[in-house]
Amino acid sequence: MPLRLHRQASAEVAAPPGRHHWSNTKDTHDMRVLVVEDDKRTSDYVRQGLVEAGHIVDALADGREALAHAGKVSFDVIVVDRMLPGLDGLSLVKGLRASGTTTPILFLTAINGVDDRVEGLESGGDDYLVKPFAFSELLARLNALGRRPPAQVEKTTLVVADLELDLVRRSCRRADLSIDLLPREFALLEYLMRNQSRVVTRTMLLEQVWDFHFDPQTSVVETHISRLRAKIDKPFTAALIHTVRHIGYSMHA
Repeated sequence: MPLRLHRQASAEVAAPPGRHHWSNTKDTHDMRVLVVEDDKRTSDYVRQGLVEAGHIVDALADGREALAHAGKVSFDVIVVDRMLPGLDGLSLVKGLRASGTTTPILFLTAINGVDDRVEGLESGGDDYLVKPFAFSELLARLNALGRRPPAQVEKTTLVVADLELDLVRRSCRRADLSIDLLPREFALLEYLMRNQSRVVTRTMLLEQVWDFHFDPQTSVVETHISRLRAKIDKPFTAALIHTVRHIGYSMHA
């Protein structure tokens, strides 16, 4: 699609490709950017502007090639058109997310319906910019995405010494022996293991495991801790659940 730029203010006139208007003051580190755009004029324009802004740019025109390339090279942000040969933009983004890629992704496309934008974001996109666009806005959005802290990968297995808790399979093992836990026991152990070596109070356990935001004056915590110890501590040499007198409990080797 032919590229047009918006005026940013009455005193600023959109420049043709090769003469961009923006501040030279960068508000983020130099980024490595992947631009996936099959319209050569648009691709060249975006690439040139990003390079002039101090970024490293890889530009590809095919969705399938981009999926393979993104699996080999680490990028700070990715710009994706929706209409691509080989693999369309939505499928590309879904494929990237399915492969574990957490790199921020911005859709840059002429498809501008509300449902289309929602679909793009729900497929795994982080931002959505509609053509025609102003390069200064594109750069600002990419800089904002680049400033985001890296996504935290959620742990699926918790480990304390020789004790392992698989959060996906909902299974527990210690010293290669399987341990059967009731749902509440599993939740209690998960909280203790997530807070390994920290002291957790009875109140914290009531709020996080039982969702009680008041003290029901029962021995439910003490009862479940006792049951948990009978399963994961008593059959083994070393205890992992420790009582911190007058405060609560701590889990450590």
